[in-house]
Formats: sequence, structure tokens, C-alpha cells
Amino acid sequence: MTNPAVSVPTSRTAALAAARLYLCTDARTERGDFAEFLHRAYDGGVDIIQLRDKHTTAGEELELLGVLRSVAEEHGKLWSVNDRGDLASLSGAPVFHIGQQDLPVASARTLLGTPVAIGLSSHTPEQAAAAAAHPDTDYFCVGPLWATPTKPGRAAVGLEMVEYAASLATDKPWFAIGGIDLGNVDSVVAAGAERIVVVRAITDAADPTAAARELLTHLPIQE
Repeated sequence: MTNPAVSVPTSRTAALAAARLYLCTDARTERGDFAEFLHRAYDGGVDIIQLRDKHTTAGEELELLGVLRSVAEEHGKLWSVNDRGDLASLSGAPVFHIGQQDLPVASARTLLGTPVAIGLSSHTPEQAAAAAAHPDTDYFCVGPLWATPTKPGRAAVGLEMVEYAASLATDKPWFAIGGIDLGNVDSVVAAGAERIVVVRAITDAADPTAAARELLTHLPIQE
């Protein structure tokens, strides 16, 4: 049984609704420039940054989330924790993202309470419709549109999922995800997406600020 609908603070809801560019990044251990990279990404107009690094311990991730929180608050932007509800709670994250096989949405809401915005990944039309209708989700993602090394073994769902999500009667923000870059972002927008999640399009860029700014020129401006 799901919880009754809850309300995320208005400022956070408004920030989510206005968001267009969501970035997932690892800890950039080899480069050693995590904090600098975060600043440069936010400077370029990234609205939300999620730390997603499967090679860190819980303690290391919590420390990195402290860095992410500090940089995000300096820029007045949102930041997100992936998968780990305990770390989301301990770090004070404003946004928590989960996959279909992770902590159930209603359980995440019970753990984190009303202040946290919760997002859910979806890979089929049925999952997207359920995510849009769930009283405890604040946004959802559809994808991966193309195969990507960040999700090995995950089948690509194609632009049809974007078209389906765009057809849903929902006021919830949703993001297209999976292999999106400057070479294909226009086709993603043409299929109906107004918001995207990227990884390598910014993390692999020589100039993360410029890469983010360029991506934003291809996305519709939120009213």
C-alpha cells in the first residue's frame, strides 16, 4: 500500500520543474578534480548533479556527497543521491533517485519523509506510466535511449519511449536518459523531451562549462 500523496517544499518543486539538464558523474578519482568539475558543470547551467560511483565505499561516498552539497548550495542548485537511501538521509540530499530494482518508492518516502524529491527510472511504457502516476514520485526518467557503458547489459529502448512519455497526461517533470550527446540531442527533443540526463557528454568534455552551455541551447526553455 502506497503512502498518501506528499508535498515536496515549493522551492524544490519549482526547481525541479524548471530543470532541463541533469548530470550524473562519478567521483573522478583518476582526475582528482571532483570539486572543480562540479563548479564548472554548475557554471555551465547544469541544474542537478547526481553522484553515481559504484567503486566508492559508503564512507567515501558520504564524504563526496558533502563536497557535492557544499558546491551545489554555493550555486543555489539541486543535487542528488543515487540508490542509497541511507546515504541520502545522512547527507541531507534534496533529491533521491532510484531504479526499478532498488528501494521501493513508498519505502523511500517513508525513510526520507516529505522534504526530499524522489525520482524513478523507467524502461518500458508500463513503468513510465506507473512512475508518472505514483503519488510518491516527483519526477521520472525514461531510457536508456541508446546503449551506454554506464549501464552495461541494459537494452536500449529507443526514441519511442520518449514519444510515449510525452503522450502521458502528467504534470511531473520527466527526463530522457541514455547515450544523449550533441550528436543526437535534437532528435531526442524532436521526439518530445524537454529535459535530459547526460553523463559522458559533460564528464568527458575538455571544457565541462562549455559542453553544458552548448547542450542547453538545444533544449526548450521551461515556462
